[in-house]
Amino acid sequence: MQEISTKPYLLRALYEWCTDNGYTPHIAVRVDNQTRVPRQFVRDNEIVLNISFEATSQLQMGNEWIEFSARFSGKSHKIEVPVANILAIYARENGQGMAFPVESAGGEAQDSGADAVPADEAAAPAAPAAPRAVETSPASDTTAAKADSATNVPQPDDDGSKGGGRARLKIVK
Repeated sequence: MQEISTKPYLLRALYEWCTDNGYTPHIAVRVDNQTRVPRQFVRDNEIVLNISFEATSQLQMGNEWIEFSARFSGKSHKIEVPVANILAIYARENGQGMAFPVESAGGEAQDSGADAVPADEAAAPAAPAAPRAVETSPASDTTAAKADSATNVPQPDDDGSKGGGRARLKIVK
């Protein structure tokens, strides 16, 4: 019998940790032809999804798939994400979480090219992923401004400038 990956167990554990501490769990997902998400919110073949209880309906975190319903711009969508395509799970408020290596399997979805930002909290701009456990720092854009975080001060980006971009994943050794 083939051994089951630890990834779905780690995802469920970090989801539980986020909710137990009052944080908002988000997952960064590599989008391909198997992933069922609203394509207009996909950027660079990635999407970040809010998987909190408040943002989802009928959330099921299985060993192979994460499935739920969520609203994007007021319209309900059935979301289906292969566990293998999850790049990271983290708390929106403090960026603590874990990233996973995801190999490109081809069949990448196309970026919609639309510049629309989702109207509700079910989705957010995609964040880049790193191959190891990570800690993220929230971006200082409007997405971070919506976060109920006590620290909404712009953090220096990698180039030393203050805020202004997407969330950055920082490798923690």
